[in-house]
Amino acid sequence: MPVLVASDLDRTLIYSSAALALTMPDARAPRLLCVEVHESKPLSYMTETAAGLLGELGDAAVFVPTTTRTRKQYLRINLPGPPPKYAICANGGHLLVDGVSDPAWHARVTARLADECASLDEIRAHLAATADPVWVRKHRVAEDLFAYLVVERELLPEDWVKELAVWAENRGWTVSLQGRKLYAVPKPLTKSAAVHEVARRTGAELTLAAGDSLLDADLLLAADRGWRPGHGELADTDWTAPTVTALPERGVLAGERTLREFLKAVRS
Repeated sequence: MPVLVASDLDRTLIYSSAALALTMPDARAPRLLCVEVHESKPLSYMTETAAGLLGELGDAAVFVPTTTRTRKQYLRINLPGPPPKYAICANGGHLLVDGVSDPAWHARVTARLADECASLDEIRAHLAATADPVWVRKHRVAEDLFAYLVVERELLPEDWVKELAVWAENRGWTVSLQGRKLYAVPKPLTKSAAVHEVARRTGAELTLAAGDSLLDADLLLAADRGWRPGHGELADTDWTAPTVTALPERGVLAGERTLREFLKAVRS
């Protein structure tokens, strides 16, 4: 039976220059491979060693990139190794098969959101009314499924985030702060549901997962084994679970360690 490996991307396997956390002396820094270019500029990286490990993993398991990114944002990433047959975008809102969204899956997701939580319009209106332009740089909607703000993190009031989380919770939504992006995501929109569907299609009986943010918690809990890096929302709150290993590494080296752990588990 194939092993399914579902991994978050940003700040789990790939890293922006601001998230690399290269704390070692310059001469000992790892060689980096650029895996994403945006507007003609390099944007995301992994170590060259991690790139080799990902290539090995793609040959040994069903590797499924599992991201909150939109389809457009995901498709500009050029990961090493064989192209994944399946990918999960928009936090589970789109299941890509050979790069194309499965319309039946997307219809199931949108029907569930309509039934189980407040509308996107209500959430957007609340964000527009309460978010201060002093610290908000952009209001964005992703795939007509969820909303996010690009913020000046150092100016963002902690109390406002807490109040928003409580307000959203009462309407069936989750709030997650990742770097300079504050997400408001419907609770039924989950990575784990989409991963379960891929497991059903592939016949995988063992699922491995990794992620760093609150939006990855359901994915980690649904997997047979999971890993989280030493940075991110989950690390900041000391979140863990019996089947989840908290890695000490932070930054781009955590991505390398995660891939080593995936390969070790697949081969055992």
